[in-house]
Formats: sequence, structure tokens, C-alpha cells
Amino acid sequence: MALDKKNSQKYQLIIDAAVRVIARNGYHYAQVSKIAKEAGVADGTIYLYFKNKEDILVSLFRMKMGAFISAIEKRMTTCANAEEKLQQIVDMHFTQFSAQPDLSVVMQLEMRQSARDLRLQINEVLKMYVHLMEDVIETGKEEGIFSPHLDEKLGRQMLFGTLDEMVTNWVMKDRKYDLRTLSNPTFNMLLAAFKDDGS
Repeated sequence: MALDKKNSQKYQLIIDAAVRVIARNGYHYAQVSKIAKEAGVADGTIYLYFKNKEDILVSLFRMKMGAFISAIEKRMTTCANAEEKLQQIVDMHFTQFSAQPDLSVVMQLEMRQSARDLRLQINEVLKMYVHLMEDVIETGKEEGIFSPHLDEKLGRQMLFGTLDEMVTNWVMKDRKYDLRTLSNPTFNMLLAAFKDDGS
């Protein structure tokens, strides 16, 4: 897809409309016609930008997750060490999902019900996020902040798994509480685990 299409206003409108429609109806019942109506465009216009509904879902994830990762990377440039970077990951994960409740439903629930080939494409994007986490853990070990015995891959799985499960639980409970209030307790728990040398 040409870059100018991705930067167009209609492309953005369709992506944002898809988030709302999928969150309300579920992915399997989110017809292209509903997305077009929500975006205020003709059905045929959708196909100028996307091959099909599956392409909309993958494009949605790439765009939103890409922006999410970029925002975290930018914030990390202000951090003095790996401890501060870890806190930024936790804070921004909860803050960004809290700010976009419809997107939270789509990313935490609907994308996991998609076909295997779609999940594989989604996982390719997620790899960038978990690699960022692994880099922070490696830096923390080099700085002497995290335990030298901490396994980077196990640590990133623990970090991502914890954040992911907490957001999913928040979504499943209809977002009835402020997810951001869990940021400090979660950070403190993870920090203690990463500092533990096993002795």
C-alpha cells in the first residue's frame, strides 16, 4: 500500500471507525458496510485502502501498536536508567490503554479470536514491543540495577504477560476501575522480581 494512502485522512477515518465498530459488534459481526457507514464513506471506498476486513484489522493493529511503541521509545529518551525505563513501560501501557477503551477491547479480546494467519501477522508487530522490553532488561543488568542472574527472555515474558493480563482483566470487568492506579504497585512488584538475585 502506498505511503500516501496511509497518511490520508480517509485512511485514518476508516481505521478509527473500524476500532469503534469492532469494539461494539465483535470482529466477526463487524461488516465492511458497518465500518464504511461509521467512517462516513461509501462501501467501495474501503477497498481503495484495504484488501478486505482482515487487512483492516492487521493495518489497525500495526498503526496503533506502532504509535504506541514510538511513544514509549520517545519517553525513554528522558530516562536516566533502566529502572526509570521499566516504570515508563508500565505507566504508558496502562495510560494508553485507559485512554482508548474501544481499542482496548479490540486488541485484548477481538484480535485473539482471529484466524491463525492473522494472529501470526499481529505477533510480528508485537515482537518489536517485547524486544524493546528485553533491551531494557539487558540494560538494567549492565547497569547493575537488575540481578545478573535475570534471564532476559523470561523477564520480558513476565513483564509483557503481567501487563497484558492486567489490561485484559480490566476489559473483562467492563473497565469499572481506573487501570492507572495499578501502575505503581505493578512496577514495584516487577522491579523487586528483577532485582532479586535468588539468594
